Amino acid sequence: MIQAVQLILSLSILIAFHEGGHFIAARIFKTRVEKFYLFFDFLFPLPGVLNFALFKKKIGDTEYGLGWFPLGGYVQISGMIDESLDTEAMKKPAEPWEFRSKPAWQRLIIMLGGIIVNILLAFFIYAMVLFAWGEDKLPMSELKSGIQADSLAQNLGFKTGDKIISVNGGRLFITII
Repeated sequence: MIQAVQLILSLSILIAFHEGGHFIAARIFKTRVEKFYLFFDFLFPLPGVLNFALFKKKIGDTEYGLGWFPLGGYVQISGMIDESLDTEAMKKPAEPWEFRSKPAWQRLIIMLGGIIVNILLAFFIYAMVLFAWGEDKLPMSELKSGIQADSLAQNLGFKTGDKIISVNGGRLFITII
């Protein structure tokens, strides 16, 4: 049970960062964000069914909330519409704060914002893992029973139990990953 809660919590954090990437990119380009939700406040993938949130608060133009359906999250950006579903909105002229009024390069950055944050987060987590555990180096003098020679080492003339003293007069370390 604890592992299930840890999984849901870690995925929730990842989802919040991902959606935050879209949110920040939209705000940088002065695009209105109508909703920022962790989890869905509707029965995914049916947006008109069981609409309610466990928590919501409107700050400025954005409604922040926690949905009841723990499958993901979303950011609803003004003017980001599906042309096949919302034909009425397509007939109106685009407002300056809408997604569809922005240049193509800004729309692309807004759409890629979540992916960019995921990549940056992955590098950050990897850097923190290396910082916390890193690579341990073991001097050859600490290997009392020598090396374990695999087939490649044996083809090069090494045998299991050989002790390597130095290479070209330099001190040798073995990296343990």
